[in-house]
Amino acid sequence: MSTLPSLLAQAETSGENPGMIQKIMEFFQDFFSSGAIGIFLEGGIFMWPILILLILVLAVVIERYRSLKMLEVDSSKLREEITELLSEDKVEESLSLCDRSRGPVPAVLSSGLRKYLVLRRLNYDQAQLEEQVIKSMENSGVHIVAALERHLPLLATIASVAPMLGFLGTVQGMIVAFGDIEANVGQQNIVQAAASGIRVALLTTAFGLCVGIPAYMAFNYFTGIINNFVLQVESSAAELIEVVSLRLTLSKDP
Repeated sequence: MSTLPSLLAQAETSGENPGMIQKIMEFFQDFFSSGAIGIFLEGGIFMWPILILLILVLAVVIERYRSLKMLEVDSSKLREEITELLSEDKVEESLSLCDRSRGPVPAVLSSGLRKYLVLRRLNYDQAQLEEQVIKSMENSGVHIVAALERHLPLLATIASVAPMLGFLGTVQGMIVAFGDIEANVGQQNIVQAAASGIRVALLTTAFGLCVGIPAYMAFNYFTGIINNFVLQVESSAAELIEVVSLRLTLSKDP
């Protein structure tokens, strides 16, 4: 089969050759009727919204993977350093260390330490101080989790909608196929006509599942990573509260 550049070059050298133009038209017809593109176009109109969903899935997966990959830092060393600094009553140094670090754990700890530093200067009692620090970290954690889960509901929606669109396309194709069979009774082999129509109708289901399954897997993968971040944040917050409570208790001793 001749390539398109060679056909165009021959067309330019031969002028307006009807035979060469016909070959170019045949090339485009073969290109759009064979391979993946041919199968896609054969599937019908419902293949287009499924294709849009596929593009959205790829965009969300790339964006979330890059964003969450940047946050995959080991927070255990940071927690040890924060604990050591707080045990020495170096709150400002702890806050500065959190502000210089990256990730959800430093962000939540920074919120709690900032609240602790301000309220301690205002001479809040221990119970109020602990309550306010916990509330500050909880509020910060809610916003951080929301940021981590950005676009994930879209993945979950696509994982459900893509197969449904595929099934809808299949139903529509089956209706058309059986309509053609009914219109051509006695004129052609019914089994052959039914098999051809059903094959085309099932293409949308296959394509919808090919989009929905990876979207579902990506949603579960990112959800697992986010849950791990949430566990780290909760354990770090609990550890900070323990250190703060111990520090306040020791400061009350004569």
